[in-house]
Amino acid sequence: MRVGLNLVFLVPGETGGMETYARELIPRLSAVEGLELTAFVNRETAEKGEGPWFDIPHETVPVAARNRVEWVQGEQWHLPRMAARARCQLVHSLASTAPLHGPFLRVTTIHDLHYKLVPEAHFGVRGLGMRILVPASARRSHRIIAVSRSTAEDLETHLRVPAHKLDIVPQGVGERQPVTPTPAARLRAELGLGERPILLSVSAKRPHKNLMRLLEAHAALDSATRPMLVIPGYSTPHEAELTERARFLGTLEHVRLASWVASADLEGLYAAAEAFIFPSLSEGFGLPVLEAMRRAVPVACSDRSALPEVAGDAALLFDPGDTNSIRAALERLLDDAHLRERLREAGPMRAALFSWDATAAATAAVYRRTLASP
Repeated sequence: MRVGLNLVFLVPGETGGMETYARELIPRLSAVEGLELTAFVNRETAEKGEGPWFDIPHETVPVAARNRVEWVQGEQWHLPRMAARARCQLVHSLASTAPLHGPFLRVTTIHDLHYKLVPEAHFGVRGLGMRILVPASARRSHRIIAVSRSTAEDLETHLRVPAHKLDIVPQGVGERQPVTPTPAARLRAELGLGERPILLSVSAKRPHKNLMRLLEAHAALDSATRPMLVIPGYSTPHEAELTERARFLGTLEHVRLASWVASADLEGLYAAAEAFIFPSLSEGFGLPVLEAMRRAVPVACSDRSALPEVAGDAALLFDPGDTNSIRAALERLLDDAHLRERLREAGPMRAALFSWDATAAATAAVYRRTLASP
């Protein structure tokens, strides 16, 4: 099978979970017997010169994907011609949008419908593009991979995608990298965390991540024992609003909105954290929850979209629309040592159920089904 991988969207370090999806999936797909892969990357990725897409045959689509107009041109104009020249039988688009034409079969992974369900998740031109291209890609694709049952149900309900066209292929959780965690004492000194307990929430600074309510719930905790809330994740214009809210609430000294931290520092934060909090209003899958569970950090998360499906009984669930529900979950985790211990034990077992090897095997099976009965 000659399969093209549409990576026109991917700007290294700027595309969050979809980059993780590509980084973890490609090496495993390349090991599947009978697959001949070609990666189609943008100029930013080509200039970076690093990533598993360079371990397979690859071509550079002549666009800069940070420019959303160029990104669309690359995907809709250049990619179809390049994939045809490469004699691709099938093109798999890994990030919810796909070329709408071309002499090949189309498989598209749709991660979520944030553009429709939580429209504040996307800013400006990107939001407009998603509203047009995701429904069009769903119609024009021969098969669609949904990363969770929740996303599959959203596709059926909101885009009228027929069930027979959908395959549910959950993501996996990666192996621990050989990174030595930064010692807790050093992290506390560098980030000014003092001796208070640490609550960790690894999250992009986007409105649908619901960090505003998390700040309010955190502010409602007793100031004498209030933990430090550390939120590493890539920055967006929303971060300024979060900073102002923490300042208004009088808790800025107990909040750290870190835009990016080194791998060793992130591992150190996981190791030092009393608990991991993920209050998102909508998730197509919920990989951050599994990443925390894999490290045996007690998790509390939203009870919406795919998160209960991913977390199972290995997390404390709360209503993300209710600040009091978030506050109550924080208090339970901080006060109940037995609950924390149960979640520490349950988390790694739950995370072990999700593997990237299984994701790759199921993805290759989707390719075979598509080619067998387009």
